[in-house]
Amino acid sequence: MMKTKYKTIAIDGPAGSGKSTIANELAKRHGYLYLDTGVMYRAVTWAVLENNIPVVDEDAVTVVAQEISLKILAPTVDDGREYTVMVADADVTWLIRQENVNANVALVSSYRQVRYFLTEKQRQIAHGIPIIMVGRDIGTVVLPDADLKIFLEASPEVRAERRYKQNIKHGKSITFEESLAGIIERDKQDREKQIGAMIQAEDAVIIDTNDLTIEEVLTKIDRL
Repeated sequence: MMKTKYKTIAIDGPAGSGKSTIANELAKRHGYLYLDTGVMYRAVTWAVLENNIPVVDEDAVTVVAQEISLKILAPTVDDGREYTVMVADADVTWLIRQENVNANVALVSSYRQVRYFLTEKQRQIAHGIPIIMVGRDIGTVVLPDADLKIFLEASPEVRAERRYKQNIKHGKSITFEESLAGIIERDKQDREKQIGAMIQAEDAVIIDTNDLTIEEVLTKIDRL
């Protein structure tokens, strides 16, 4: 079985490539902890806003990232969550999805020292447990020695269609054209970031998900 072969799995790829869906399902099937590293930046952003710290104050935000008591756990409540996010004693799993966090997390995640401290926390979480970690620089920066590195890719049009359907399902009003424009802009930002840019590891297994179902992608990974 896959879980006996690999202790740490890094999954990278652009927005809409299926990283979270695939990683979450793999974790359920094979007993891994699933960690979307983006939630850690969201948790720091939430803590900054909760304590009325200006997000433009890089030094103050960095202190929060350094000192935050943050835990990512397997789901503790059956409410559709993929994991439980705890800041100190507070369950912030859904709070970090609020619009004020959405509007500020990009700035918080752009701070060099914030990324440094959270990268260290991510490595600590991964130490000693079977884990599937998802992001854009996991295989190159966070876990460069991961046992298995996967890079999921798909065309902007396919990814935009996925996001469009996802948004419609959740009652959000958006056109396919708007979804595509958003994907293209996000790709540009992710590749041009000075810190935390999306990079494909040289030793990553590349899986093109354009014409594959979720089950077909999972089967490909199970065979690695």
